[in-house]
Amino acid sequence: MEETMIPKLLAALGALLLATAPHTAAAFPDRPIRLVVPYGPGGITDIAARILAPRLGEELGQQVIVDNRPGGAAMLGFGLAARAEPDGHTLVLATTALAANPVLFRNIPYDARRDFTPVSLVGVVPMVLVVPPSSPARSVQDVIAMLRARPGEVNYGSAGNGSGNHLATEMFNHAAGGLRAVHVPYRGGGQVMTDLMAGRVSYVFAVLPTARPFIAGGQLRALATTGAARSPAAPETPTVAEAALPGFELYEWLGLLGPAGLPPAVTAKLQAGVAAALRHPETAQRFRDIGVEARGSDGAALRAHLERELTRWADLATHVRFEVAE
Repeated sequence: MEETMIPKLLAALGALLLATAPHTAAAFPDRPIRLVVPYGPGGITDIAARILAPRLGEELGQQVIVDNRPGGAAMLGFGLAARAEPDGHTLVLATTALAANPVLFRNIPYDARRDFTPVSLVGVVPMVLVVPPSSPARSVQDVIAMLRARPGEVNYGSAGNGSGNHLATEMFNHAAGGLRAVHVPYRGGGQVMTDLMAGRVSYVFAVLPTARPFIAGGQLRALATTGAARSPAAPETPTVAEAALPGFELYEWLGLLGPAGLPPAVTAKLQAGVAAALRHPETAQRFRDIGVEARGSDGAALRAHLERELTRWADLATHVRFEVAE
């Protein structure tokens, strides 16, 4: 073969390899992105996803489609995202459940540490301790006193075993000295709020955006929020830390993750898109309006946050007896 032919053959081979190779990270995204929400429509995770998705789509140049996949204490949606192709076109908006489920369920179809690529924290949502208007409790100290006076008799409501209400209340009861109360789990947040307003349960730690309309309407009394500082959405309400338990801090959180093995260039592009979306004045205001504190981050920060959350709930499980499901 003539030496002059070799460069031409190499060039042709290179062009063929480029033509037949998979799309590279530089081409990402080349089709719509699916954002899995592991809950049904209407909850805070779904609402936040639908605020974020259009703006993130504009930043990335492709439509971001919210895909609600409720079921199995969010494990159905998490499992779907973990098994997806790691090309950035399937993401999941994760919540506290990703970190708490290992202490509540024996058989989980994914590993929270190994099966995901953390992309970015999206926001945190403080919770609020609420009681019915008929309750004699008018402060956090009153609730603690009530529980101490009637150990194992006072009840609290939640949206179900393993829900944020359930976990937050057990965290509070433990922090207040190992107080005992009766857990009344419901099949969703709507019924627990209805029964709380009617006085059939004594107290609930509710997600602030869910409780705000009832607080504003006088149907519930807010005693404290769970953030490190007072929430801009309820500046008149003290925190649990300032009212009774110094150092107490608890948020529901929202974080964007992809399947394990997401290419670093794709992860970086997604991070930049989330950061730009959260900086946009309209998106930031809409998050504030629903009580979500927008907090972008890089993947390392989200991984560290997830690790702290996994440790937090595993530690609580050594002090609190949770009903573990299959």
